[in-house]
Amino acid sequence: MALAEFLNTLDELAKQATAQFEAAADAVSLEAARVEFLGAKSGRLKDVQKGLGQVDKADKPAAGKRFNEVKQQLETLFSAATKRIANGGCVETASDFDPTIPGKRPVLGHLHPITQTIEELVDIMGRLGFTVAEGPEIEDLWHNFDALNIPLEHPARDPLDNFYLATAETMSGQNKTEPKWMLRSQTSTVQIRVMEKTQPPVRIISLGRVYRPDTADATHYPMFHQIEGLLIDRHVTMADLKSILRLFAESFFEDDVHVRFRPSFFPFTEPSVEVDMSWAGDWIEFGGAGMVDPNVLRAVGYDPEEVSGLAFGLGIERICMRRHGITDIREFYKNDVRFLHQF
Repeated sequence: MALAEFLNTLDELAKQATAQFEAAADAVSLEAARVEFLGAKSGRLKDVQKGLGQVDKADKPAAGKRFNEVKQQLETLFSAATKRIANGGCVETASDFDPTIPGKRPVLGHLHPITQTIEELVDIMGRLGFTVAEGPEIEDLWHNFDALNIPLEHPARDPLDNFYLATAETMSGQNKTEPKWMLRSQTSTVQIRVMEKTQPPVRIISLGRVYRPDTADATHYPMFHQIEGLLIDRHVTMADLKSILRLFAESFFEDDVHVRFRPSFFPFTEPSVEVDMSWAGDWIEFGGAGMVDPNVLRAVGYDPEEVSGLAFGLGIERICMRRHGITDIREFYKNDVRFLHQF
């Protein structure tokens, strides 16, 4: 093959490829042009390359140089077309840049609304003198039930109401087995761990995930968050409990919030109450509270004749939902950025 014929073939190929790459209006047509001209197996450039072997030996350097130039030209055209289509059909050049036009603010992530709520609760309770304590989410039955005055036959220990782990051990003196480990069903377990290692006075809060096999609906989820408060000292009374919760509510909701107690029963507090808070004209149930039961104090080595205590547990999702007008707890866990960007 003569050199002139080979070069004419390359020039015609470059002309056609330029026209098709520049005319490509979308990714589909661009890919079709790439396969036609730059395809590794059946592309037209590959076919022309085969003719390079038929060029006279003396002309091969010039033919090879021109072939490489055309190949680079086609690859550059494909790259430019790819950027043009990705930018909606616009090709921005250096001359198009205007430094006086405000730039585009990048989209930044931010904390999840539950995390935001937790951080604010820590700040509020810190100003009331409470320090944060943490504990494991996988607990033994002593800390989750026994030390909290929840006996073996209590319905709260029902396997249908807890996430027991698939390990079991024989209970001492009994011909039966019971799981030893579970996903904690309440953050009250942290209170026991702190009291076992700390002499009064104790003034702590614990915040974290708890697990119960509830069917997910607008107000229930098998994993949720609690804030648990504990105050142990001399002469602690129900008046202290109500004052703390009222100050907490006023600080968080920044409004005229009232707190009321309704008699209830919890194995680890006596007396026990349900805590309601009035906000925006409605009474909303937020959690349980009460005076620490003497049996719980004895379980951790405290003398109930010397000290008394108060405890409260509130649902963090419920607090967050009430503040922001959210009606479905499942929204927190869908990872929908359209929802999360509102907070």
